[in-house]
Amino acid sequence: MRIRIGFGFGGSAHPHGADLFSWLVDDLETNGYDSLWVSERANGLTLDPMVAMSYAAGRTERLKFGPAVMVLPGRNPVLCAKAIASLDVVSNGRALPAFGLGIADAAEHQAFGVARGDRAAWFDEALPLMRRLWDAGEEAIDHDGPRFALSGVLVLPKPVQQPIEVWLGGFAPSELRRCGRLGDGWLASFSTPAAVAAGIAAIDAESADHGRSIDRGHFGVLLPFVHGALPDRFADRLRRRQPDLDPAEVVASGIAGLADRLRAFVDAGATKFVVFPLDEPSDWHATINEVADECLPLQT
Repeated sequence: MRIRIGFGFGGSAHPHGADLFSWLVDDLETNGYDSLWVSERANGLTLDPMVAMSYAAGRTERLKFGPAVMVLPGRNPVLCAKAIASLDVVSNGRALPAFGLGIADAAEHQAFGVARGDRAAWFDEALPLMRRLWDAGEEAIDHDGPRFALSGVLVLPKPVQQPIEVWLGGFAPSELRRCGRLGDGWLASFSTPAAVAAGIAAIDAESADHGRSIDRGHFGVLLPFVHGALPDRFADRLRRRQPDLDPAEVVASGIAGLADRLRAFVDAGATKFVVFPLDEPSDWHATINEVADECLPLQT
């Protein structure tokens, strides 16, 4: 099984300014990372994911890129499909679309304009519609659903990747079932190896119920790490999210600890990884190089 390691940033740790973002992208390409992943926070300091991915596409030749993860409810599915298809074309097939419902945050919900209780139904209608718009075998399509009504709509150019593979985030039982029904891959986050193994089993069961299967190489983990102590604000947030779990079980300590945690997730069945610092590195160059030295030898 092919192991691939990407690097993520945004959220709590992010490079400031155009120059830093430029050389960070360059370092990832030069060191042989598989991919770059950018967070989406409409109310945060992160770059817009489509802008960040477009910049990376134009600056690199090999590096793949994806959002970790892009909020789908609230986006026009035709325009979103058009943007991602265009990005895949200009990058010669390096786009890795990954979607979720969005975090439990009132400010973020306001930004996307979809009530929390309406997000799942929006998602379940929008994603299959986008797949039809990306499909090279589809001409102009008609769609009459509860949220979107389309007649003779066409997205061109089509993505280079046919089919373009869609990754889904989330860990709630409903999110695992959605991945089994609609996804091509799963990106778990803030999880233990045992929980990832159980999530893979749940997705497999749901996909089998729908006559589908998820490629064994398409189970991944977003894996945070810290250089020193876990900041209190993140420890508190993790305890609220998973009260019975020690935050140290889901956040790797140090770069050597990160490599050990990666090996444990490989044993649990995961093959794709996005590592990212929760604390701001004092030297981004050094962090990217050290993670490459410790972790990229695991790539096969």
